[in-house]
Amino acid sequence: MNYEKTILDLITPIVDDKDSLSVKVMSTLNENEVLLHVYANSDDVARLIGRRGMMASSIRQMMSIASRKENKMITIKFESY
Repeated sequence: MNYEKTILDLITPIVDDKDSLSVKVMSTLNENEVLLHVYANSDDVARLIGRRGMMASSIRQMMSIASRKENKMITIKFESY
């Protein structure tokens, strides 16, 4: 499964500056873990995290469901620049 494309498809409609949005898959020591870093400008990261982290929790939950078929654990970190 292409986790980068899946998360981009989920979050692209939410952000204003679609050109500044990027997702990187980072390597981890655990082969069953996928670490995704979402980079965007500060306003878009705030929108993606939402109030009290509700939007971020929803995105994480959707990605967790998408990865269950492959028995992978998804970790998503939101960072601004």
